[in-house]
Amino acid sequence: MDSDLHMRPGLGTRFVHGGDEHDPHTGAVSTPIYQVSTFAFRSAEHGAACFAGEEEGYIYSRLANPTVEIFEGKMAYLEGTDDALAFASGMAAIHNLICHVAHGGHVVSGDTVYGGTFALFDHLIPRLGIEVSFVDTTDTVNIERAIRGDTKLIFVETPANPTLAITDLAATAELAHAHKILLVVDNTFSTPYLQRPIEHGADVALHSCTKYVGGHGDAVSGVYCGSQELIDESREWRTDIGGVIAPLQSWLLLRGLKTLHLRVERSQANAVALAHFLLRHPKVEMVRYPGLESHPQYEIGKKQMLGPGGILSFDVVGGARAGAKLINSVKLMTIAVSLGDCATLIEHPASMTHSTMSPEELTRYGITPGLVRIAAGIEDADDLLEDIERALALM
Repeated sequence: MDSDLHMRPGLGTRFVHGGDEHDPHTGAVSTPIYQVSTFAFRSAEHGAACFAGEEEGYIYSRLANPTVEIFEGKMAYLEGTDDALAFASGMAAIHNLICHVAHGGHVVSGDTVYGGTFALFDHLIPRLGIEVSFVDTTDTVNIERAIRGDTKLIFVETPANPTLAITDLAATAELAHAHKILLVVDNTFSTPYLQRPIEHGADVALHSCTKYVGGHGDAVSGVYCGSQELIDESREWRTDIGGVIAPLQSWLLLRGLKTLHLRVERSQANAVALAHFLLRHPKVEMVRYPGLESHPQYEIGKKQMLGPGGILSFDVVGGARAGAKLINSVKLMTIAVSLGDCATLIEHPASMTHSTMSPEELTRYGITPGLVRIAAGIEDADDLLEDIERALALM
């Protein structure tokens, strides 16, 4: 795909048209679901040639599938990379990438990451011979101090889940490349609409497609986008380990991508309204949102993001008990984990998404007992404001 953004159409047009042209065989406007496990060969010789890589052709959907390939191509186009590789979940994508790139070595990770990522890095990956150091990546000095001779990868979420901390991508990329280390950015919160890490020097952009990419709470999947060399090497790992995405999931994600820019805009507008309301409320101690000038990395966010996004978190007065009461008091918002859905979701990170962390780790990484996270949906803002105002009044 052409990586020169100035030669491509506007962002909204890219999401609708880019990377998935009409089906060349039938002219179908919507990409067909090739819901098939096995593909027939024209002859024994053709089958042998396909297995040998001497002829193009589909063999088995764990190896390659037309619907999956179209989705991967569209994600690569949107992130501005050579290619992409899709998986059955976001965690499968992270596991594949880490094991492929960092086996026998060391990873520097942001200290505030999704709870599943933390569990993988802290509990499982060390058993596979990969060491992980968690640091506050909002200061590149911390990253540089953690780098070792065997460091192979730097992994950051920006904005981070659930504190919304922001890492300076350009500065981190410069540091990583000076040490010949791969920079991987979990871009789930921002999506390729609000932030494209490759433009700021990152090597890999990764997504839990379960969130904004799918956008309707009905598909679990993940993907990472990078150079052709990286993706070609990683494909063998995915094939042999088997964490491949299903054709139906790929079709659902292609459907979701066509409206992603519209959903993100509405989600962001609702998050802005909620953040400003909560900032003035006496029962709220702190609001963490990149769109507020009070955010510690507000200027960095403006530099590398087209907007602050649709996720915010805030600390309520009274700690964990007050947070639980608030969550139990909302009527319109849905008490659920995940994000990027059409409906607004509200959750308590310390006891839900980040429950894999010990109390000491939660404190160390700034996930306070009274922290509540809202993933704004696409409802009317006035209804969401009324819902949270009523819930706060009951505390």
